[in-house]
Amino acid sequence: MSHVTELRPLASVPRVPGAVPLLGHALALWRNPLGFLSSLRRHGDLVRVDLGTMPMYVATTPELVHEVMVRQSGCFEKGRFFDRLRPLAGNGLANSDGELHKRHRRMIQPMFSRERIAGYSEIMSRNADALACSWTAGDVIDLEPAMAGYAVETLAATLFSTDIGLPAVEAVRKNLPVLLTNLLIRAASPKMLDRLPIPANRRFDKAAANLRAVIDEVVATSRAAGAGDHDDLLSLLLAANDPESGTGMSDVQVRDELATILFAGSETTAATLAWTFHELGGRPDVEDSLVDEIRRVVGDGPVTAEHVPHLQGIRRVIDEVIRLHGVTLLMRRTTEPVSLGGTLLPPGTEVAFSLYALHRDPGLYENADRFDPDRWLPERQATGPGRQAYIPFGAGNRKCIGDLFVWTEATIAIATILRRWRLVPVPGHTPREVASAVAHADRIPMTVVARQ
Repeated sequence: MSHVTELRPLASVPRVPGAVPLLGHALALWRNPLGFLSSLRRHGDLVRVDLGTMPMYVATTPELVHEVMVRQSGCFEKGRFFDRLRPLAGNGLANSDGELHKRHRRMIQPMFSRERIAGYSEIMSRNADALACSWTAGDVIDLEPAMAGYAVETLAATLFSTDIGLPAVEAVRKNLPVLLTNLLIRAASPKMLDRLPIPANRRFDKAAANLRAVIDEVVATSRAAGAGDHDDLLSLLLAANDPESGTGMSDVQVRDELATILFAGSETTAATLAWTFHELGGRPDVEDSLVDEIRRVVGDGPVTAEHVPHLQGIRRVIDEVIRLHGVTLLMRRTTEPVSLGGTLLPPGTEVAFSLYALHRDPGLYENADRFDPDRWLPERQATGPGRQAYIPFGAGNRKCIGDLFVWTEATIAIATILRRWRLVPVPGHTPREVASAVAHADRIPMTVVARQ
């Protein structure tokens, strides 16, 4: 960093209006998190928001977010948001920093290689077919839990090849909805509020403790049974060794990575799939074109990993769904002086950004709140905001390690279900976005109609 004396001081960053004593902007964030985060761009490229008495500086442009996530990523560590998630995910990949993160990413990366995911795709296809076969014409399905079930079952079959993992799967089914309900509020609240004996705190703490305890038992049982005996993710984690140091993972570290994968993999996939069928329900023209593509590319057999790159229409739909209903809030903390947007940030400064708000910025996207998968056609991309403004799975050295897994899993599920069923929105209910790690829906009830 050069010419630090020419930079504006931190005190010059505009503070967003509406803060109240002691709580700061936390009340506005609790009441309408997605609306509040989306409103911040009106106040500047870099703005100050107070979480209780703690200032947080929010980057609202793709250029500044790129600085934080990619160009100057070495000057940041995981921030307060991830500190607050430690009771849930410990020091897994999502939370860890520095050498620990680098070492574990190096060990885990091969488990999400293209070749391994091609193997997992058989499970994805089988589970998607089982879900589609479980429905009957005329059924009314609440899509969010239905897709969460598919995501958890698929993760379970790739994480655990034996019944040893069943308690962990049941714990995720039971506790994940409780954790998601309270996640964003918990992460953005002043820490002193954690100690209040209110029902939301008790439910979160109990659910996080239950999940950790069950996964601890699964890891210990698997270790005792002999690590590396099965070609599943748990065995690979237990047997993993860092090629440079020759050291492996402790049981606690394996637990943290499993919890991270179960949490991140199930929520992202479930929300993406549920929103996909909701959005297609309002655009039968797009759905019909996808069905034609599926019949042309796949035919009558099972959908496999080989088909996924050729289902470009589905890819554009998933891109658009993630743009509209993506990651709510991420945070970083400076570890040294950083120049961001002409402002000098001293070490220890909390910096946040919302991919949800960025992806709905009307200055970047025409009709930003409209579902329009054709915006991802190559000819329209040439005149659009460009891929740098679209960050579905993060960027740089913190990019989600499981992005190809999620793309493959979601594409296979969409193709399998659409070929057999048309899902029609139930009149009288408009799904409402609920802020968690991603923007998921309160309910998406849809009626199952046989495809002609």
